Amino acid sequence: MENNTRLVALDAICSVVLDKRSLSSFEYPNPDDALAKSLVFGTIRFYHQLNDIVTDLLNHSLEKDDLDIHCLMLLGAYQILYSKVAIHASIFETVDTLNFLDKTWAKGLVNAILRQIDRDKNALLKQTHYSHPTWMVKKIKQNYPDDFQQIFTQNNTQAPMTLRVHPKFSAEDYQQSLANENIQSSKLDVAPQALVLDKPASVYSLPDFDSGACYVQDGSAQLAASLLTPQGSDRILDACCAPGGKTTHLHELAPDSSIVALDSDSERLERVEQNIQRFNIKNIEIIEGNAQQQDWWNGELFDKILLDAPCSATGVIRRHPDIKLLRKPKDIKNLVSLQAQILANLWQMLKPGGVLLYATCSILKAENEEQITQFLESHQDAEEIKINLDWGIDTSVGRQQLPSHNFDGFYYAKLQKRVE
Repeated sequence: MENNTRLVALDAICSVVLDKRSLSSFEYPNPDDALAKSLVFGTIRFYHQLNDIVTDLLNHSLEKDDLDIHCLMLLGAYQILYSKVAIHASIFETVDTLNFLDKTWAKGLVNAILRQIDRDKNALLKQTHYSHPTWMVKKIKQNYPDDFQQIFTQNNTQAPMTLRVHPKFSAEDYQQSLANENIQSSKLDVAPQALVLDKPASVYSLPDFDSGACYVQDGSAQLAASLLTPQGSDRILDACCAPGGKTTHLHELAPDSSIVALDSDSERLERVEQNIQRFNIKNIEIIEGNAQQQDWWNGELFDKILLDAPCSATGVIRRHPDIKLLRKPKDIKNLVSLQAQILANLWQMLKPGGVLLYATCSILKAENEEQITQFLESHQDAEEIKINLDWGIDTSVGRQQLPSHNFDGFYYAKLQKRVE
């Protein structure tokens, strides 16, 4: 059992490190194997630090066909430095995994490296290591000279699980229902439907989850729908809508509005469909199409547009640690260009007097305040509506939340189209 857990964890780690695949695309043989998942997330979260430690201890790098052994040592190093697994078990079980790889010749090497890491443990943990790629460290320090420590620390911490309670329940009543199931939670002032769980829980243990009592959604993302202030008579576009969290929230706040949910990814749109069915919603039209194009649009203008733009996701690294390995500097440039195209395209679909809310789960200024500043400069019919929330920091335009315990890193800017 133990070895299978380590073997599954190693498989997932190799899929990210060696195959450059996203962690969310990895299928665990047993989806309830909490230990395997915690080993994977921990190893990927601290990958850059663990890789430096292991590489320093190796006399020479391994052959390409044996890089799974390198990944196995990272897994072992994570257990020794950061997990609650007993040291002797960490070392024994990790070395034993080589039997399943048919690489027993490497047992001596792996054992020696892991024992050295155990001896050096205190010294290693005292060293400052942000465990982010160099380009990202540089960029974040540049953007946030006073806050980078907080960002790196939060990015290397497990994010809390936050619920959005359906408005048919009061948050207090649902909080009590959770407490009756031994699930403790706390409220967020800025997001009235939010409950932050003290400890993550299986959705199947949440009261009435199947019938739409709540939705798992970070506190930052829960602000989108209310910032857009949807009304019953509104025609609303939710662009880049998958997996549908903000779409369903818009419906909760304005059940009589007419909502178009647009996304280019047919597989992710299936999740939108599932969420709409779970909430038993009838007023949402799902369309597959690209937000930077108009071939899907019938020409009817929208009162409100929510653009949750494609972004680097640097604000949600604590939920998706593989971003640190998979994201490259050139990606940022491409994303900024795509965001600008989408903004300019969707702006043409907005009624005069209408409101567009631009959102990203990024903390990089190029994707956020710099993007919106350029948009405002090139669109004379656009003006900013100030966001006055006790949330995040006021930036040159819009508001920016940095990763903090209760909130993912997130950016919002609210724009209105002038009436000529």
